[in-house]
Amino acid sequence: MSALPSLEALLQQEAEHRLPQFDFDLAWQIGQSIQQRGREEHAPIAIEVYAFGQVAFLAALPGSAPENLEWARRKRNTVLLTGHSSMYVGFLNEQKGERMAQQRNIRQEDYTDHGGSFPLLTPQGAIIGAVTISGLPSEDDHALALWGIAQLLRG
Repeated sequence: MSALPSLEALLQQEAEHRLPQFDFDLAWQIGQSIQQRGREEHAPIAIEVYAFGQVAFLAALPGSAPENLEWARRKRNTVLLTGHSSMYVGFLNEQKGERMAQQRNIRQEDYTDHGGSFPLLTPQGAIIGAVTISGLPSEDDHALALWGIAQLLRG
């Protein structure tokens, strides 16, 4: 099992996975790539690509549960609030000694700092939306969302 990434490594991932262009077709491509891999691996996941203020791709694979969609929404909200991956937010909060679940100013039903949502960013760092996976361990959800963006960048 590999070591968990550091805060610096997570920030580096965000810097290296920025999108020179993005539209609904590209959102669909990311979602379909992840869906295909999830099917091949029999992953019980929900996949959401959110952009331009709306869900642009949504799929639930066999074995996923309704709460996966709820977790995906909460992870995505965290990314949209902070501009960082939900895993980065979780690691940062853990380092500070106060996970999001303990923060009184955060609506627990709307946000979570578990890994699995990765921001869609312009080259300048503006947030377009998020790619979110729910159903696997936090680190695996994060890795799969990042993989989907990386596939798009590879062309």
